[in-house]
Amino acid sequence: MSTSDDYEKTVSTAASDVAAFDDPHKGFVGRFHHALHTTPALVPLIVLLASILVFGLALGSKFFSPFALTLILQQVQIVGIVAAAQSLVILTAGIDLSVGAIAVISSVVMGQFTFRYGLPVEVAVACGLMFGTAIGALNGWLVAAMKLPPFIVTLGMWQIVLAANFLYSRNETIRAQEIAEQAPVLQLLGAKFQIGGAVFTVGVIMMIAIVLILAFILKHTAWGRHVYAVGDDAEAAELSGVNVRMTLISVYAVAGFICAIAGWALIGRIGSVSPTSGQLLNIESITAVVIGGISLFGGRGSILGTFFGALIVGVFTLGLRLMGADAQWTYLLIGVLIIAAVAVDQWIRKVAA
Repeated sequence: MSTSDDYEKTVSTAASDVAAFDDPHKGFVGRFHHALHTTPALVPLIVLLASILVFGLALGSKFFSPFALTLILQQVQIVGIVAAAQSLVILTAGIDLSVGAIAVISSVVMGQFTFRYGLPVEVAVACGLMFGTAIGALNGWLVAAMKLPPFIVTLGMWQIVLAANFLYSRNETIRAQEIAEQAPVLQLLGAKFQIGGAVFTVGVIMMIAIVLILAFILKHTAWGRHVYAVGDDAEAAELSGVNVRMTLISVYAVAGFICAIAGWALIGRIGSVSPTSGQLLNIESITAVVIGGISLFGGRGSILGTFFGALIVGVFTLGLRLMGADAQWTYLLIGVLIIAAVAVDQWIRKVAA
């Protein structure tokens, strides 16, 4: 064999060794990491299926029944809708602490416009939806145009809207019976229907529809790609021609609109219009988003993951309740899941870097 042949063989062998060393997908861990990186909703889906299986084996038919499983959907419908709004904001590397307050004040506007001012209930609902959208747009303007930190803006807005909610409503609750007799449209999203042994509400269908629509928009539209780009690196997105300011304002406005829908669903869920309802929605929505695998640093995650995150909380809550466990165990396990979800996100980012 000639010297040149030996040289080519040596170079070829070295090149193949380098290629094998550089292959990030080689081995189970590499392939698993690649799957997590490309499919952010995979981790919460695995956790959801595992938790359903564990509680199903422990509780049997008491948990594995159409009624129980659809009850989980009913319990998480409000949080699921608000979490969808929160997901949009967090994807832009922001956070919205006012989502719960926006939902509640939107429901109060719908109720007060109907009963205090005598507007047709359809007009009152539309006013509530527009009110929520306007508050969200104001948040977006303060973040995008005034360059204020999202945490500070929405923390302040949470306090302002919360106070305005109590002042405007005079801390009065519009009773369920009054609504059912005079304005049943306000309770529309709480209407139930049955398919076999499963019981659904219109609010559950609304939650699923919002998740699917947002999933499609984020994946298949220019606006969706801009949302991810802004969250990943706003300066680079600006240099690439993305209108970062308008993207941020539109994200917060859409989030406000979705929160207003949650406010409408809240009326259907509890039956009444109460200014004291939904006090923990901001924390619960962030919990669902984090457990759902959306990165708090922005630019990575899936709206379907948020949906799975909300369902995980619902499964743990119902499962532990059926087991007769103390409610504090629910908070303990959810806290562990939150820390684990952030740890997994850090691991994915570190290995992908």
